Amino acid sequence: MDNKAFKKAVETVVSEKDISEDVIYDAMELALTSAYKKNYNAMSNVRVDINRSTGDIKVFSVRTVVEDGYSEIEKDQIVEEEDSVEEIEPIVPIELSEAKKIVPTIKVGETIEEEVTPYDFGRVAASTAKQVVIQKIREAEREKVIEQFQDKVDELLVGKASMEDAKNYYIDLGKAQGVLPKTEIIPGENIKMGSSIKVYVTKVESTTKGPLILLSRSHYGFVKRLFEKEIPEINEGVILVYSVAREAGVRTKIAVYSENPRVDAIGSCVGERGSRISNILNELGNEKVDIIPYDEDKVTFIKNALSPAKDIYVFLASEDSSEALVIANDENLSLAIGKKGINVRLAARLTKHKLDIKTYEEAREMGINIKEEES
Repeated sequence: MDNKAFKKAVETVVSEKDISEDVIYDAMELALTSAYKKNYNAMSNVRVDINRSTGDIKVFSVRTVVEDGYSEIEKDQIVEEEDSVEEIEPIVPIELSEAKKIVPTIKVGETIEEEVTPYDFGRVAASTAKQVVIQKIREAEREKVIEQFQDKVDELLVGKASMEDAKNYYIDLGKAQGVLPKTEIIPGENIKMGSSIKVYVTKVESTTKGPLILLSRSHYGFVKRLFEKEIPEINEGVILVYSVAREAGVRTKIAVYSENPRVDAIGSCVGERGSRISNILNELGNEKVDIIPYDEDKVTFIKNALSPAKDIYVFLASEDSSEALVIANDENLSLAIGKKGINVRLAARLTKHKLDIKTYEEAREMGINIKEEES
């Protein structure tokens, strides 16, 4: 590769890949310095210079001026006096009397440079340039992916299922590929290759193997974003989502409310004849969704969250307590607890309270007298 071809190649990469020209040249100079030492003189101290205008590459030996009669002990002292750096270049000395023949005004401690570009250095430069450019292209592309997707965390994206292995699905997101672990899909769903799929971004990070975009369909945030997408009032902030609790593939509880008393938060989410909630339910398969009215009154909110159970009593130890005692009659006890305890678990997560459910008889044993005919 001659100088003009090298310069043209750099310009092409800068234009097509949107990489800074200085980034490539600086990396090239560092790489060529290492290449020179590897191929020509391991103990040398050199500086590689690439002319940004012409592409000319030159190598200069760098020697430090020392007093006449310089010794290895003095060399060690010079090294110790150097500022702390990651890698200390070897001291290549030149005695003052010899240096003055080249630069009459030079002083001890200063450096003197002399071009030592090997006649066949172009071969080494061409090979090194290719490696550096490829590396910088990869780095730039990784940085672009991270930059593009780092603000997508906790967002809903649409991609295409492109590959599958034993543990993961790989989702084509356009300019990047996301990883959807099989532990993060909705239990029981079948994902077909080539199909369009909605995914929730849980993490974006840079790794040694490249950008990692972790996805999920079982995260509670997936349902929250579906509601925002399908319910205009939520997207516009007219209806607010207080909290979401989910056991993917089984049941989700979502608490909503509006600060506008004229807005029916539950009705708006369901839509006429279930028109709005239907798209969400179709996306979730057989998963059930309970839309719960949020209430600032903790007791009322806990009662709402334990739906479909009715006629229950809730007692808080104090207004600031995060624990609540729930008392239900025999008819509503199983509804409050739910199959395998799922209803009470979700209600606890939704309300951010630890819920302890007791029967009327257990309540009486605790000294709490509840009359069954009370409503």
